[in-house]
Amino acid sequence: MGKFRRVPVGIIGASDYGGVQLVRLLMDHPEVEVVYLGGEHSAGKLFVDIYAHLSHAVNLPIEAIEPETIAHRCEVVFLSLPNGEACKIAPKLLEKGCQVLDLSADYRFRDLATYTTWYGTPRSDRTVAAKAIYGLPELYRDRIAETQLVGCPGCYPTASLLALLPLLKQGLIVPETAIIDAKSGPSCGKRQGKVNSLLAEVDNSLAAYGVARHRHTPEIEQICSQIAGHEVTVQFTPHIVPAVHGVLATVYATLRDPGLVGDDLITIYTAFYRNSPWVKVCDNGIYPQTKWASGSNICYIGVEVDPRTGRVIVISVIDNLIKGRGGQAIQCMNIMMGWDETLGLPKLGFYL
Repeated sequence: MGKFRRVPVGIIGASDYGGVQLVRLLMDHPEVEVVYLGGEHSAGKLFVDIYAHLSHAVNLPIEAIEPETIAHRCEVVFLSLPNGEACKIAPKLLEKGCQVLDLSADYRFRDLATYTTWYGTPRSDRTVAAKAIYGLPELYRDRIAETQLVGCPGCYPTASLLALLPLLKQGLIVPETAIIDAKSGPSCGKRQGKVNSLLAEVDNSLAAYGVARHRHTPEIEQICSQIAGHEVTVQFTPHIVPAVHGVLATVYATLRDPGLVGDDLITIYTAFYRNSPWVKVCDNGIYPQTKWASGSNICYIGVEVDPRTGRVIVISVIDNLIKGRGGQAIQCMNIMMGWDETLGLPKLGFYL
């Protein structure tokens, strides 16, 4: 019998929080071999110089970012780069035949004018961007299977959209009444010394940020509008909390049919996600906590109806670095490669 061949994979931006999760998960993936780690500022170091806890498993240097070299060695490339950087590299990798998964915002938008308005980066790769598929498998699984380029969602949009999808698809809510109150820890950002992510700033405190102008707002609105069939505006407010892992999004919206009760919606959600192995709908009266999802690729969803106000309340939790970042990117890779969607991904959370 011939020797089993693993698919060679590269990670550009391997030294940030998203990158190290990709390395950790891909090292245990049965179908791939990590052959390249790249970084702009960390090039020349060994990966274990930055993350010594992986010294027993990873023996790779961080190399300079040279697209032709990367494409020669890798069939699949993950881009875990700051916004505005992936769009400079992805076209070259795609031209060489690589499958590309971008974890930044560069390929999440159908309308690049919207991207430029919110992110301030002019774009000239309109043709390439038009081929990108938004990497939310629970909505675009079939399209992801046929694409060469995936724009993986942010952690807040992932939690928020998974809460909203069944409501919008079934026309159960007035879309413009949707309010998203979301909370996450400082690991949602990059691995850098920003004041608002310091322990002394975050500990024993809760704070809203990006109020009425957070960059994930147009990303959420774009998908909601596609589902609803008309332009939708939502109110989205994120908060930073003293927790390393996790996103909790509480979504409120006015029901079109005030006669619906919680059990009705749980039945609808369960049916909607029946073929989605990474979404778990809670029983009536059970509302998820972030620690349930910590370390796993699972999204837990709890649903309730307030008959007094006629609103539905949906609580959605994920691990921001797994289902909200590296894990979801691997989930998309599995689909692109025709593998089982759950391959190489953690099914059980840490809890503590």
